[in-house]
Order: sequence, then structure tokens, then C-alpha cells
Amino acid sequence: MSKILVTGGLGFIGSHTVVELQNEGYDVVIIDDLSNSTIDVLDKITSITGIKPDYFNIDLKVKSSVQDFFKNNKIDGIIHFAASKAVGESVQKPLEYYENNIGSLVYLLQEMKATNVNNFIFSSSCTVYGQADELPITEDAPIKPAESPYGNTKQIGEEIIKDSTKVSDIKAIALRYFNPVGAHPSTKIGELPIGVPQNLIPFVTQTAARIREQLSVFGSDYETPDGTAVRDYIHVVDLAKAHIVALQRLLKNKNKSNFEVFNIGTGKGNSVLEVIKAFEKVTGKKLNYKLVDRRPGDITAAYADTTLATKELGWKPELTLEDALLSAWKWQETL
Repeated sequence: MSKILVTGGLGFIGSHTVVELQNEGYDVVIIDDLSNSTIDVLDKITSITGIKPDYFNIDLKVKSSVQDFFKNNKIDGIIHFAASKAVGESVQKPLEYYENNIGSLVYLLQEMKATNVNNFIFSSSCTVYGQADELPITEDAPIKPAESPYGNTKQIGEEIIKDSTKVSDIKAIALRYFNPVGAHPSTKIGELPIGVPQNLIPFVTQTAARIREQLSVFGSDYETPDGTAVRDYIHVVDLAKAHIVALQRLLKNKNKSNFEVFNIGTGKGNSVLEVIKAFEKVTGKKLNYKLVDRRPGDITAAYADTTLATKELGWKPELTLEDALLSAWKWQETL
């Protein structure tokens, strides 16, 4: 079976995707510099699948390290997660985000071209759309000026990949995902950011567990039914499975162009207050939260039209927001 490199494979989405790849029989190699993950995730993946993936602690910003890896390892495709990913933090640290998210991508693509590795799945984001004019958002929606440096790195990343596919044999799919949440049903892997969480759900679960005193809801004056921002929350296991079918599309040469994009979401938007209420309902835990000012870089509402992914990839989400919230809480309880 094909050997697949997963960069950022010990992170939240990466680790779940590694599990799904191994479940499908793929030979997996992980690169992760542990900047937002921990090495014990490797053992947890192994305990779920019974197979220990090869692992390399490599900083992809170091070009010579990337070259050495490709020199010494034969791979058939790459799923590229390794990137800094917090919208708010990117506003505060733009140069770090550009260096990490763009530099590492360029070095990977250069070595793919040099070593004739032609299958590439890119972890993109609905942030490329900015505040879309119409909801739900289709893949044809215009790419607006980014609201944050993080969003801009995803826009630029897609452009770099698209340009690369025009002058090489590289075939690529960018999966523009909406808001990944939840944890593996084994409760062995889940979302555990280092330091204070930048995403909603880990902050929700840590508040319920009394690790955090209070949950801040950023913005209560948006033009939404309850004034809080609306997002499309997709279970991480559904999202991981989307990467597998996208990869198979490339490996079997089923792609219709050398660069394709697909939205990966549920097609349903939920406000922050709706998420809080749903969490309280499925767990029986009351959350201490307060409404505070908006965060820079945040948009009002985003949820996906996933028609294209269903038609072309044969993929659709199977798990609900309530499934995701309950799994996230069960994962939190193991920590």
C-alpha cells in the first residue's frame, strides 16, 4: 500500500487522519516538530490502530532538513497539516505565521518536484472566503481580502500550490474546512492545544472541567439571530475521512484538474451561544461564560455548501454537533 507523509501528524486533525489512513491500510510517516503537540500522541495512535507510524521530529522551516528527509525516504503522497492556526494569534504575530505557513509549504513542494512525488493534499480553510456575500458558501465564492494573517497564509498557500501544479507533475487538492471539533471515540486522541486555547471547543471543555474560570464569548453584536458569531462545526473524524477519499482520488488519477478545491463542513451554521447550550444539554454541565468584545480577524458567519464534495468525493458528514461536543467532553475527562 502507498506510503503517505503526514506533516503535523501529531496535531489535532493530523492524528485523527493518521488513524484513518492506517485503518485503510496505508503506510504512514509523520513529521511533527511538537510546537503545538506532544510526543505521547504517537503512542496513543499506536494503541488505537496497533501500528506505530514512523516519526521524524523535523522543523519544516529548515530547508536542509526537508531535503534530507526526502533524500532518505520514498513516499507516494503528502497530507500537509503542519502550520500555525490561530486567527487571533496571527494578528499579533504575522511574521511568525508567514514564515511557518508559507516557508514550509514552499520547501515541501520543491522537494516533491525534485523527487517526483506527485500527490498533495493541502489543509486549507474557509477563512480564504473572508466574510462571504452569500451563505452557504460554495467553492465558487470569491476569495476576499483575508481578515487575518492566518487566512492570508491559506490564500497564498493555495496560490503557490496552484502555480506549482501548472509547471510540474504535482496533483493537489485543497480541502477548505470549516470548524473541526470533537475527539476520537476511543477518547485517546483529541484537541489539546498547548497553553490557553484559541479555539472555542477546548475552551468550553476546559471551562466545564474548571481548568479555566470563565469562557469568553467574543462579540454579541453580530448580525445573527442571537448576536454571536455563526460557524460550521464538523466532527474531526468526518473531516479525517475526507482526507482519505481526497487522497484516493489523486492516487487513482480520478481528479478532473491538477488543482481542485472542496469545502468540508456540515452545511449547517451554529452560533456560539447555540454551541454552549448544546454542550450543556449533552453533558449536563453548566458553563460559566461572559459576553465580551469582538476579536480582531473574526467574521460574522460562515457555513459550507458541501454539494461538490458529496458529488465528486462521495463524502458527506455522518456525525452531529452533539456527537462532537460529547466526544470532546469525554476526551477532556481523560486528561
